[in-house]
Amino acid sequence: MREILLLQVSGEDKPGLTAAFTGIMASYGLNILDVGQAVIHDTLSLGILMEVPPGMESSNALKDVLFEAHKLGTTVRFRPIDPDDYEHWVAGQGKDRHIITLLARKITAKQLAEVANVIAENGLNIDSINRLSGRVHLEGEEQDEEGIRACVEISVRGTPADSSTMRAAFLRIANEHNVDIAFQLDSAFRRHRRLVAFDMDSTLIRSEVIDELAIEAGVGDQVAEITERAMRGELDFNASFRARVALLKGLDEGALERVRERLQLTEGAQRLISTLKSLGYRTAILSGGFTWFGNWLKELLGIDYVYANELEIQDGCVTGNVVGKIVNGERKAELLKETAAQEGIRLEQVVAVGDGANDLPMLGTAGLGIAFRAKPLVKENAGQAISTLGLDGILYLIGVRDKDQMELVKQTE
Repeated sequence: MREILLLQVSGEDKPGLTAAFTGIMASYGLNILDVGQAVIHDTLSLGILMEVPPGMESSNALKDVLFEAHKLGTTVRFRPIDPDDYEHWVAGQGKDRHIITLLARKITAKQLAEVANVIAENGLNIDSINRLSGRVHLEGEEQDEEGIRACVEISVRGTPADSSTMRAAFLRIANEHNVDIAFQLDSAFRRHRRLVAFDMDSTLIRSEVIDELAIEAGVGDQVAEITERAMRGELDFNASFRARVALLKGLDEGALERVRERLQLTEGAQRLISTLKSLGYRTAILSGGFTWFGNWLKELLGIDYVYANELEIQDGCVTGNVVGKIVNGERKAELLKETAAQEGIRLEQVVAVGDGANDLPMLGTAGLGIAFRAKPLVKENAGQAISTLGLDGILYLIGVRDKDQMELVKQTE
């Protein structure tokens, strides 16, 4: 009868621990069926599932392991595993795996406990928990609030008992505890995204350009009211857009440059784009705003594609008209498909990011749709949402760790 043992080692981490224990196993010809290791604050936790060859007594091997553990100052536990239980465990490897990502300025025990409860209630097993964000200083250290990021990635196995109920529970936790929670199928496509498409206004930049132009034209209140209603999905985008542009009639062309000078990039935008470019991603702006500003961002950030609306200007003044087809929600989804096809990229490998109701079609078309600091209607209907961090929080959703980004920065210096 086969003998299977689980070895669990814990203690202060130091070089050579894993080599020491596996060396003993090698000397007795043991087979390793599974292995996992983690280090938290210089404390090692090592687990090795090993098979003792038929006809061999395990006692001598275990004695040597215990002696080595004493010498190294570590604690060792052994647990026999029933072969039938092992086979049942192996059979479970065909189950779906999902990645649950927690993003916040600070991860708290309350946030993690509530998420873990939802995971358990839905019959999912946690396989691993990893920190993607870098180490943080204690409170009191001088830090820029926008530079503080925390992210924990949880790998789970199984199929949720009720996906819609689980999603609603995660959304409640997110709203109550200031944390973003993403739930993704852990597929090959999740790890190999290739194109990221962004809305522009209130996504890549902090402002709504048309509102800023309206201020220059002296019609700020009227345009802002229409914009807000359109973003909430209360008005048809095409009609509302034409109405807002019409109010800009007579605005001098120099106002565009004055507005551009006061525009600010959204937190994390530059870091996100530069990291994506270093990793070989293609990027696009699909905007219901104006090409004049989209092209500025293209040059500033190195964006590959820009699709937006062409504001008609004649004799140095805005006419109040738009040239060509309006880039509305449906058009954004079409352009997303066209761009992916042009690049030879599957839609499952596409990420789309936006904040308004007119972004929902492209968010639903992309393999990963992210509502960024969005209105409640958009958050509820998008696949994922980020509200607590900047745009660079998206890197965590595609599995990029802080130390990966640091490595990329060093290579470009």
